[in-house]
Formats: sequence, structure tokens, C-alpha cells
Amino acid sequence: MGWYYDRELRIKKLEIPPYDNNCYIVACPRTGQAIVVDTPGEADRILAEAEDLNVRYIIITHTHSDHLVAFKGVRDKLKGRVAIHSTEASKLPSPPDLTLNDGDIVNIGTVSLRVLHTPGHSRGSLCLYTDRHIFSGDTLFPGGPGHTGSPAAFKKIVQSITQKLLVLPDETRVYPGHGADTVLGKEKQEFAIFSSRPHAPNLCGDVLWLPS
Repeated sequence: MGWYYDRELRIKKLEIPPYDNNCYIVACPRTGQAIVVDTPGEADRILAEAEDLNVRYIIITHTHSDHLVAFKGVRDKLKGRVAIHSTEASKLPSPPDLTLNDGDIVNIGTVSLRVLHTPGHSRGSLCLYTDRHIFSGDTLFPGGPGHTGSPAAFKKIVQSITQKLLVLPDETRVYPGHGADTVLGKEKQEFAIFSSRPHAPNLCGDVLWLPS
């Protein structure tokens, strides 16, 4: 993906193997201030894409290892402050500069991103929302939620998605931690079908809205 660009926001999506992870560089076009969302690998590539920007924050959506492969390489070279949800701060390879909680605002130039705490895939999973764009980590993907390790975690991620994400405008574009983007209106429609059906009480793991 090249740069998505409008007058208010620039977004660069870096697709990084071997797990089809995504790293996002989000920038204010007026000031050049930016954030890096997740560090899944290829530190040199991330650094090259961010070279001409003033990276204020490196935000980690959660601490699963595939999102941290390039953490040290990126942190050592960029001046941005490392930020993560407070419940996962102790799981980073080195302490963060800043802990985030639900409702916090991250500012880059004239762009404000709201922190949404969305537990389920992990205890401290977070998403970042700004007008018509949400960076969903491993909470929401095209067609379903992120992987959950227990029925309780699945109930938690569904609660996170319904209470924090599906209340956002239909035209909101979703940028997940792996794979392709989606649009929230489509996810609302598919989830409505899912929620209208009965499901086993032990449902968890890799779940898709429509086949489930």
C-alpha cells in the first residue's frame, strides 16, 4: 500500500512476513508529526518509511511476539515515545515511556487519536480511532474477531467489538494487525447475522461471523 492521503491524515501500511503482519505509519500532513503502530519486523524498512517524519510515538497494540520482532531496532533509532496499554506494560522487552488507558487521546499535529481498550485477544489489546479510521490491532479483522484462547476471552472480545467498535460510523475504515482492510459497515452487517444465530457456549479460537 502506498500512502493514503487527504488534507487531514496520511497512512502508510507496511505488510511484513512471515505472518502477514501490518505496521502502520500515521502522520499529520500539516506538521509531519507521526506515530508508528506496531513493530512486527523489518526494522530498516520501517525506519526508512519514517525517515522524513517526526515520530512522536511508537504505539504497540498488544505484546504478542509477532508484533514485536522489530521493537528493539525501531525503538533504538526513533525518538518516539513507546506507548502501550497499562495492563501490558510489564510484558514489553523494555519498559514503555507512556502507558495508555481507555479514552486517552494521542495527538500528532492536528490529528487526535482516541485510545480504545478492547480486551479479548489479549488483556491489554487496544485500538486507535480517528475520524473515519481505526487501527484495530488483533481485535477485529475482515469477517471476524481476533483469535481467543477461551470462551471467556471470546465473550470479552465480542463485548469489546460491540461496545467500542461497532458503535462507530459505518464508513470507518478498519486497519487490522494482519491482512486486508475492511469497512465497519460491512462488519456490522455480518455481525448482525452472527448474533442472530445460536452458538455453542464453548465457542472460541478462530471464529468467523458468517460460517459460525
